[in-house]
Amino acid sequence: MSGVIAVLPKIEDARQISGILARRGIGVAALCTTAAMALNKAHELECGVVICSYRISDMHYTQLAQYLPDYFDMLLLTSKEEAHNTPSGMMLLTYPVKPGDLAGTVEVMLVQLERRLKKRREQNYINNAKMVLMERNGMTEEEAFRYIQKSSMDSGTNMVETAQMILLLLYDS
Repeated sequence: MSGVIAVLPKIEDARQISGILARRGIGVAALCTTAAMALNKAHELECGVVICSYRISDMHYTQLAQYLPDYFDMLLLTSKEEAHNTPSGMMLLTYPVKPGDLAGTVEVMLVQLERRLKKRREQNYINNAKMVLMERNGMTEEEAFRYIQKSSMDSGTNMVETAQMILLLLYDS
């Protein structure tokens, strides 16, 4: 389950962000005033976006970004003056934040996260099928991969579906 966590020094600001996102159909999982609260909530969710002010009472936003699980991205809300100090690759919006920009940016970030998570799950199926083939059939990793690849082509299914079928067949027997 993905979610949005708003972590801002003033809870009223977090509520305002939540309202803007709710009008676009984006649910906010938590409103937090500290980074510690946000980290606790992040570990309960599968993936998501943390919307964060560059000023948080208990830690610097760069520390929060560092401690976030890898399936979370951060959207930093910052002043134009502070924007040039932001680490490269971090998404940011400068004050005053336009509601449409905020909602659109969060939507894009959530879609990207969901795709990344889906790709990771698919790769896990393939890796697990390779491991099972290697253990049960004495194949090398390359042989197991080629077996999945060839089976996929022969059956006209993608490699993920083939890996799932292999896992089902081998675990059922």
